[in-house]
Amino acid sequence: MRYFIELAYNGKNYHGWQTQPDAISVQEIINKAISTILRQEITIVGAGRTDAGVHASQMFAHFDFETALNDNFTYKLNAILPDDVVIFNTKQVHSEAHARFDAVSRSYEYKIWLGRNPFLLETSWQLYYQQLNIDLMNEAAAVLYEYEDFECFSKVKTDVNTFNCKVTNAKWILNGNDLTFHISANRFLRNMVRAIVGTLIDIGLGKISIDDFKKIIESKNRSNAGVSVPAKGLFLTEVTYDYL
Repeated sequence: MRYFIELAYNGKNYHGWQTQPDAISVQEIINKAISTILRQEITIVGAGRTDAGVHASQMFAHFDFETALNDNFTYKLNAILPDDVVIFNTKQVHSEAHARFDAVSRSYEYKIWLGRNPFLLETSWQLYYQQLNIDLMNEAAAVLYEYEDFECFSKVKTDVNTFNCKVTNAKWILNGNDLTFHISANRFLRNMVRAIVGTLIDIGLGKISIDDFKKIIESKNRSNAGVSVPAKGLFLTEVTYDYL
């Protein structure tokens, strides 16, 4: 039987989602917890791979087990997981369901605090003494709809067959001092959102123009784009499926 788990995590203490030989990851923590409860080796497959320090307010993963799970499985799982990883629910799905390949869209938010706030140090990038032209940043964000190849925002050494992504939403929303970038697409490249945000910030600071932004995308060269902003402000916020 195949099961989906819906979960969330604070990525501060983890070296990303994916299990690694010499660093702690979210996937490893959950693998160990499920294996302990079910008393056999279990390996979960996630909907994506967040980088070190990146958070998720909604993530999905699947695993297989030969029998029906007890009703209190999710409760038991949360009882032995650390406080910074939470399982919301467990759901049986059809045997061919796949957490990664069946996802039809993913959404991220990048959180910036315009000023200083000691309570948001772990979950936002704090910018102070900076004047941003947010209208211009939104105008530039809309340019993303015109393109599909985003190699310029991808990590240089990455194992992918294509750099094409279909962006369906990209906008900045300002609420007081809280500035959040919302972006949705069918798929994302490694480091893509953080590189886009860094480049859009350059537009907001007047360092580059919208025409420059278009030329950066068309260059397909990562060195032309802006810096990769800190991981702590990035959240995976939604993963959607046709059958969930």
